[in-house]
Amino acid sequence: MSNLHVQALHVHPVKSVAGTAPEEAAVEPWGLSGDRRWALVDTGGTVITQRRHPQLALAAARPMAGGRIAVTAPGMAELVVEVPDPGPLEPVVLFGKKVETVVAAAAAADWFSAYLKEPVRLVHLDDPSVRRPVDPDYALPGEMVSLADGYPLLVTTLASLDALNSLIAQGDHPEEGPLPMDRFRPNVVVSGAEAWAEDGWRRIAIGDAVFRGARECGRCVVTTTDQAAAERGREPLKTLGKHRRIGKSLAFGRLLVPVRLGTVRVGDEVRVLE
Repeated sequence: MSNLHVQALHVHPVKSVAGTAPEEAAVEPWGLSGDRRWALVDTGGTVITQRRHPQLALAAARPMAGGRIAVTAPGMAELVVEVPDPGPLEPVVLFGKKVETVVAAAAAADWFSAYLKEPVRLVHLDDPSVRRPVDPDYALPGEMVSLADGYPLLVTTLASLDALNSLIAQGDHPEEGPLPMDRFRPNVVVSGAEAWAEDGWRRIAIGDAVFRGARECGRCVVTTTDQAAAERGREPLKTLGKHRRIGKSLAFGRLLVPVRLGTVRVGDEVRVLE
């Protein structure tokens, strides 16, 4: 028996907005069911995230039956957003590449525009099976992804977070630590591993699902944003830059692609296959 187990699961229905921590989740080819199927875009059609609007951290989206979501934010009444009917496809720009989406109802645009004090629209990824391939430099043929940064899932470990926090405590900005796991917005958090063990995970099984470890996860400025206060600091990027450079990445966590579907649950054993 492995000592590795799923400590938590996280689903973020709207890209860069807080999500939920379910006890179980279905694994689809492009990620956990309901994860990052929605995103906000500006008037030019570019996807916006916490990189530009840290206050998105204070908004939250809760999945509902049939793919609907309920969104909340400080000072805003809860809004239920229906999955848009099939209609004209709207190309949006995500990390420089076009992705076809469907625009949600005007009420969602009004709600998020009022919260961000900037005109935005909410869009939905209607068919993830055909819309957006995984980065071809690290993908196998036919692998697809939702509106996540680039890969279907992100796994992190408690031991690596502890190790990172120890490094922060010894560094130039110890007052900014210890950091919580929500800085890294993972899908799966694993307990029982050794620090940084996930760097070597080429294939793992969780429950009846199997995943391919595609590459390390390179971290961005979002990790410096306090998810409870929407305020930015310097960590963990300063410490990752000193201790966790892998190629061009400041690495924390590992990006996964499903190779066998199933259901994952909190408490599931995690088995390293390769």
